[in-house]
Amino acid sequence: MKTNVKPEKQFVLDYVAENADALAGVCDSLFWFGEPAMQEERSAELLSGILEDGGFSVERGISGFPTGFMATYGEGEPVIAVHTEYDAAPNNSQQPGVGEHAAIVEGAPGHCEGHNVNGAVMISAVMAARRAMEAHGIKGTLKVFGAPAEELILARPYYVRDGYFDDVDVAFHPHLWDRFFTEYGVLQRAVVSAEFVFHGETAHAAMSPWDARDALDGVMLMDSGMAQYREHLHPGMGMQRVITDGGDQPNVIPSRAAIWWFFRDTTAEGAQKLFEHAKQVAEGAALMTKTELEVVIKTAVWPVRGNETLAHTLQRNIELVGMPEWEETDQEMARDIQTGAGIEAQGLTTEITPLEGPSASIPAANDCGDVSWKVPMGRLWFPSNIPGVTFHHWSAGAALATDIAHKGGVAGAGALAATLMDCFTDPSVVSEAKTSFAKETEGVDYAPMIPPENTPPLETNRAIMEKFRPLMEPHYAPDGPKFR
Repeated sequence: MKTNVKPEKQFVLDYVAENADALAGVCDSLFWFGEPAMQEERSAELLSGILEDGGFSVERGISGFPTGFMATYGEGEPVIAVHTEYDAAPNNSQQPGVGEHAAIVEGAPGHCEGHNVNGAVMISAVMAARRAMEAHGIKGTLKVFGAPAEELILARPYYVRDGYFDDVDVAFHPHLWDRFFTEYGVLQRAVVSAEFVFHGETAHAAMSPWDARDALDGVMLMDSGMAQYREHLHPGMGMQRVITDGGDQPNVIPSRAAIWWFFRDTTAEGAQKLFEHAKQVAEGAALMTKTELEVVIKTAVWPVRGNETLAHTLQRNIELVGMPEWEETDQEMARDIQTGAGIEAQGLTTEITPLEGPSASIPAANDCGDVSWKVPMGRLWFPSNIPGVTFHHWSAGAALATDIAHKGGVAGAGALAATLMDCFTDPSVVSEAKTSFAKETEGVDYAPMIPPENTPPLETNRAIMEKFRPLMEPHYAPDGPKFR
């Protein structure tokens, strides 16, 4: 037993350590499922089933997401929430432990960011907290949110819009990284995700093109206009796009074409302004091509912010738990993958990252941003991946079902569970978090950017999984994980 550790905190640390095999089992099961956004059927079933078997009441399908859920244990105050994602990404299949690009199933989706470990850490930590609440008579309510489709920055703005966080006092989000740390301040960007659909008139491209109104011309002109605008973006702004519909064949001028954009900025207001400018460019392209424009907002999220009080609480528990004890085989695997990816073969991180802040925001986004402006939120980064690898690249998937992911996950789950105990047993943590949150958000009038009429895009990635699931199923982990 560690010295000067409260009994309930020692209880959760011991529970996480004793159930390390179960955490690894969740991690690996989610990895082999490899389900992309909106198709996380097996993943959500596994996670929500573990919670239900563990004494949580579970509400599935929240906010219209079939693979989303909210699990609840206990009653009264404080109300502490933990939330994370478990989706993979298209065309990211990668064999674990292999130091080169080697798909499990060629062209299939897979985990190359680590959301499978995120789900395992969340489940292990909340199961530990639930057992401690029962064993030590701890009062309060623990809420656990399964958030589908993070790769599309999708679900949690719906949850906030629909009131699921209205009674939450503080929230936590665990996410994989190559280091063990936390942070505070504005951490990630706001995003508006929207598809611009141009509608025209078909004609034979060779025989009578003058009779057509070319929808693809509208898409290309919008893309060209936005390319010219890139020179004038403010620092911190960014935009990316894919053409989702460019027509069917060259000799038929398309009557429909579409382009999907992400518009990013350090503030919600800035992302919204960039989106509004894009609409003007698209309207101009529609005028030039005599097409009609349809704009579909897929989602819109606020930047992620971290609460300073919760960051200090997390940091104390990160230091209590300490870094994993890497074996030389772990270091060799890391260096092998780094070499295969063409990056410095430095191996794994061995020291905790000190808390410094406020942190500068990174260009990426996460749909937990809305949660972080609704209630005080702490972000825990745990060390389950390899330094230098790039998310959504094969190298970021190679360690995600190995001892590297498992050991880092146990460390992360321990720190998170210990922090939950602090929140439940020390009223000053929650009250001080609320006080600092009020100062951090002073002058900001938060409201969800997602339109009130929006519903989840249920068909997203369905065709991909219908094609690949039969090929992926033979690789699924054979035994389901069991928590004691």
